[in-house]
Amino acid sequence: MTDLTCANWRKASRSSDQGNCVEVAGNLVGVVGVRDSKDVTGPALLFDALQWRAFVETLKASRLG
Repeated sequence: MTDLTCANWRKASRSSDQGNCVEVAGNLVGVVGVRDSKDVTGPALLFDALQWRAFVETLKASRLG
């Protein structure tokens, strides 16, 4: 299991103040953490760094296309 105590969680710069956001921790070794910003002590999803990169690139491509 990945230790998340050192995770550096951040929200997107375009997030609203309404709290409907996800936070991403990209400073973990080999994985990227994703959690609900309203439940910071709740569970986090962990993605392989390559999977996360592919997900983000797909989002960028669909937004531009």
